[in-house]
Amino acid sequence: MKKMLIAMSLLLAASFAHAEAKVGYVDMQKAIQSTSAGKKAKGELEAEFNKKKKELEKKEADLKKMGEDLEKKKSVLSEEALTKKQAEFQEEMLKYRDVVGKSQVEIQKKERELTAPILDKMKKVIAKLAKDKGYSMVIENSQMVLYATPDADLTEDVIKAFEKEK
Repeated sequence: MKKMLIAMSLLLAASFAHAEAKVGYVDMQKAIQSTSAGKKAKGELEAEFNKKKKELEKKEADLKKMGEDLEKKKSVLSEEALTKKQAEFQEEMLKYRDVVGKSQVEIQKKERELTAPILDKMKKVIAKLAKDKGYSMVIENSQMVLYATPDADLTEDVIKAFEKEK
């Protein structure tokens, strides 16, 4: 909401300051995902995600088996042995949750690593394109643009310019 208010304030200020202010917008997510660099990064990220997912599925299956074994042996174990087995199971569950949390953090970190250079280059391309086409401002279309004419959408132009830049 705050971003929308800032954008609207900037739009109003720009329109008052210069009657012919030209404003465009870019769908950054679409732009990044449509470039060859973005597709490559997405592929790497998916490969990393699938690798982590397989590891976690194996650990989850091991935990499930451990829980089932504990249930089966519950009636034949002494109270002391049962308490010990339950504690071991709880400890393994905590380790699993910790691994899941760390995996999520690692995937997010990897995503930032892969997209940061693309985003930096994208910003430079947008600045050059905006300057060349006489735009006073280019905003990100992040579901806050309520209305814009189709010619204000610079996404495809940005994708093409990005691919030309090497």
